[in-house]
This record gives sequence, C-alpha cells and structure tokens, in this order.
Amino acid sequence: MTWVITPKMQFYLHDDESLLDGLLRTGHEVNYQCRDGYCGSCRIRKISSSHAVVYPISPLAMVDEDEILPCCCQVQGVIHIDHELIVE
Repeated sequence: MTWVITPKMQFYLHDDESLLDGLLRTGHEVNYQCRDGYCGSCRIRKISSSHAVVYPISPLAMVDEDEILPCCCQVQGVIHIDHELIVE
C-alpha cells in the first residue's frame, strides 16, 4: 500500500491507481493535460519518499531532481509531496 502525504491530507493509493488519479480523487487541484509525461503540466514537488520514484517509460517532460510527474510515475511506500502548482 502506498501512502501519500500532502499539505492538505494523508491518503493511500488504490491498487493500480496513478498518483495523479489519487490526488484528483481526494480533492486536490492538480493541473494536467496529457497524462503521459509529455507536457509536464502536472509537475509537483517531491519532499521525501521511502522508496525510489520510477517511471516505466521515461517522460519527455523535463523534471528537476525534487520534482515528479504524478501522471506517469510509480510510487511505493510513503511519499510526501507538495501538490501546489510549480511556476517557472
């Protein structure tokens, strides 16, 4: 089971649920477009995680070391994120 901690709440992901879908299900506002890691509009800040965040297919969108794309990453264990929009 994966636990997600945000400034708003703590929740778990359902089996085979993406981080983006979990955030939307729990009422978090997350900007997104493609759901495939191409556009990068869903980019959020990863504060910490108990396991490595992985991408089954490398995304085309560029992300910094402390950022993840919740539409296409795979998370396990406990992850602490800030889902507020990252503006560059």
